[in-house]
Amino acid sequence: MNAPFTPEEIAAEGIKPSEYEEIVQRLGRHPNRAELGMFGVMWSEHCCYKNSRPLLKNFPTEGDRILVGPGENAGVVDLGKGLRLAFKIESHNHPSAVEPFQGAATGVGGILRDIFTMGARPIACLNSLRFGELENAKTRRIFSGVVEGISHYGNSVGVPTVGGEIYFNSAYNGNPLVNAMALGLMETKDIVKSGASGIGNPVLYVGSTTGRDGMGGASFASAELTDQSMDDRPAVQVGDPFLEKSLIEACLEAFKTGAVVAAQDMGAAGITCSTSEMAANGGVGIELDLDKIPVRETGMVPYEYLLSESQERMLFVAQKGREQELIDIFQRWELQAVVAGKVIEEPIVRILFQGEIAAEIPANALADNTPIYHRELLENPPEYAQKAWQWTEDSLPSCTAEGIEIKGELKTWNDILLTLLDTPSIASKKWVYRQYDHQVQNNTVIIPGGADAAVIRVRPIDAKPDTCKIGVAATTDCNSRYVYLDPLEGAKAAVAEAARNLSCVGAKPIAITDNLNFGSPENSIGYWQLALACQGISAGCQELNTPVTGGNVSLYNETVDSDGNPQPIYPTPVIGMVGLIEDITKVCGQGWQNEGDIIYLLGVDNKPSLGASEYLATIHDIVAGKPPKVDFEQERLVQKICQEGISQSWIKSAHDCAEGGLMVALAECCISGNLGAKIQLDYQDKNRLDTVLFGEVCEQIIVSVSANNQQEWESYLQQNLGNNWQKLGQVKSNQLDIILSDDASIISVEVKRMINDWSNAIEKRLKS
Repeated sequence: MNAPFTPEEIAAEGIKPSEYEEIVQRLGRHPNRAELGMFGVMWSEHCCYKNSRPLLKNFPTEGDRILVGPGENAGVVDLGKGLRLAFKIESHNHPSAVEPFQGAATGVGGILRDIFTMGARPIACLNSLRFGELENAKTRRIFSGVVEGISHYGNSVGVPTVGGEIYFNSAYNGNPLVNAMALGLMETKDIVKSGASGIGNPVLYVGSTTGRDGMGGASFASAELTDQSMDDRPAVQVGDPFLEKSLIEACLEAFKTGAVVAAQDMGAAGITCSTSEMAANGGVGIELDLDKIPVRETGMVPYEYLLSESQERMLFVAQKGREQELIDIFQRWELQAVVAGKVIEEPIVRILFQGEIAAEIPANALADNTPIYHRELLENPPEYAQKAWQWTEDSLPSCTAEGIEIKGELKTWNDILLTLLDTPSIASKKWVYRQYDHQVQNNTVIIPGGADAAVIRVRPIDAKPDTCKIGVAATTDCNSRYVYLDPLEGAKAAVAEAARNLSCVGAKPIAITDNLNFGSPENSIGYWQLALACQGISAGCQELNTPVTGGNVSLYNETVDSDGNPQPIYPTPVIGMVGLIEDITKVCGQGWQNEGDIIYLLGVDNKPSLGASEYLATIHDIVAGKPPKVDFEQERLVQKICQEGISQSWIKSAHDCAEGGLMVALAECCISGNLGAKIQLDYQDKNRLDTVLFGEVCEQIIVSVSANNQQEWESYLQQNLGNNWQKLGQVKSNQLDIILSDDASIISVEVKRMINDWSNAIEKRLKS
């Protein structure tokens, strides 16, 4: 029997010839048009993780605080005292590349639905963003549109955007990364799961109407971006944050009745995904009648209903006989709510349309028993990595206390520091976060830019603020240059830095959600990067006892040029981590607090390196070397010391050393506190001076301590950290002075000059 579709039509759905043969075998017949589309979206990488699932199985997913791990809409952790936190991160990369505003806005909407589908009220958003160079006009358009989309949706729905990270690099010129993370506080007694149950129970469609927007979005997200991608605008959804706000309230009210058996957000693949996943997760079937679905366009056919990714829609399984109770709630919130189907015993998804069966597929064939590709890992690192690893610091020009010669011109260390502070990836992100309402709900303890991690007061909706002391810290982290040059160590470093950032505000790290942004896994180098990064995340999470509660995989982040050559992004496994703060009155930011406070460096045993550093890339235009390795024993110890110092109120400020090394970290402390510092370096001539100043290292934290607490603090350090710490200097009024042990001054720059260069870096490029 000949296939009713051409090879081109099958390929257009993202289905490989071998996969089509598998579909025919599963069904015992050829699929119809609607069924082909259903398989296309559900067997896409975006939905079924067919290249990454074998790697994800190695992640640690269990722990004392883990209530819900991978497999549900979001992970849930126990904060103690009856408080439970739901959190998750998701990507909306390709939609944001072709339609930045709506792509980013609906990314926020989607991650919020993942949270309140669990029965949790969203309390905060973060994001992790990557863009190309701001000198590029297209990058400026995408960057501005993405930020506007995030602010529009988050501000309108009333959830504060409290933190995140933004990097700029030519590797993302054609393919930006827009990863949205959300946190929510559980309001329902029972956590709402997605598995359907109860034969004969009604299936309710609730929320907005269905249209043709977002058609095939999951398949679109699982393919490289090409010159024709602008034609895929219909695959970008259109969101309505005001409707979503009503949907949040209606869903939480409905869940509290106890009449909802299961719930599933209609995200990627819409009705197809929600019906098949609910059925498969419950080991039952679902029959759905498309004639019952509220629509906003005429003449829609089953293929369009099933693949539409119209926003703000949910699917419920309700207790039989209580459906009207739920419908009344949604109608009171001026939302759609209809009984569109029922739970059936046979484990299939049966779709009805105009009195006939439009599609009938085993549920697990769509949602569970999907294709899996076990790809072969390269025996040896690829050539680009081996070549990069051969680089040594000896190849750089020699440097002195006066500076270093770059392209025939002497650059002083003042010049180098100011250049790094003017680099968009390091510079102030105020232009971005001032567009976000980061204080709505009145629970934001530390505003964006004030610390290494965001801090939110955990306040149940009926609680008084002054009785709520528990807080949550959250961060997103990944140095993608590290991962590009060494995926294993770079991914370990991402986990370690996320935990370090939480420790710098006084939080104890609990768990992570991850967003794996990579190129094509069908490319041997791309798969090598993905596989080793997953190993690194797994190792880092085991070492720091931060299990993985779920996340997102976004592959095929490549731009195919007009000659057909794929240009992959830097591999970017973003780590979203949450931590517990027992008392929000004992947190600290990164800025100096008072003149005369004493400055310390925790973790001096591990020496800095220029390999993979921001200094090497920005000043010398070299991406090479190996990133610093994490010494997890030292990492755990340094973080514990920092947490304890904050809880005892000894530490007044804390900031980790990251991009730009020690000097940039010190400058950032000066900028945040609007105070200077006098630092004396114990410099040994056997080391390059630029390595000491701008080399990067893990497990290092800069803290400041009041002189009144100096003796007690240093005694504690000596007992618990041995000699793995150093007193650097003191906070002073208006200047950063770096002095060598022979009293030679190598950096002397006014704080206001640093603030000026750091504050205006992004804005001036947007005006160019």
